[in-house]
Amino acid sequence: MSTSSKAKNAGTEVVSLDALAQQKRDALPDPTNYELFGVRFTLPPMKAIEWELQEKVGNLNDTIGVLEEVLGEDKVKEMYKAGYQLGDLEVIALDWQRRSGLKPGESQASAGS
Repeated sequence: MSTSSKAKNAGTEVVSLDALAQQKRDALPDPTNYELFGVRFTLPPMKAIEWELQEKVGNLNDTIGVLEEVLGEDKVKEMYKAGYQLGDLEVIALDWQRRSGLKPGESQASAGS
C-alpha cells in the first residue's frame, strides 16, 4: 500500500480510550497521609494531580510550588512555622514519588505514565 493510500484511509476509525484511561486512573494508589514535625498533610498519587504540576514535581524542580498548589498556602505556611527545611521537602517529594509508583527523576508525562 502506498503512502498516499494510507493517508486516504487515515482517520476513518476512531478508537475510544476512555475505558482504558479510567482503568488506569482507578488503579492509582490511595492518597498518603504524612506527618512531619507535628504537621499532618495528605498527598494524592502524583499521577492524579494536574498535568502541569506533575511535570514540576517529577524532577524535584519546584517542590515548594507543587506543595503550595496541592496542599494550599495555609498548610505550607504551617510547614514553614514548624521549621521545615529544603532537605525535608526533598524527603517528602522522594517518598511521594516512591509511593506513587515512580522512580526519582521519572517524568510524569512519560510514555509509561
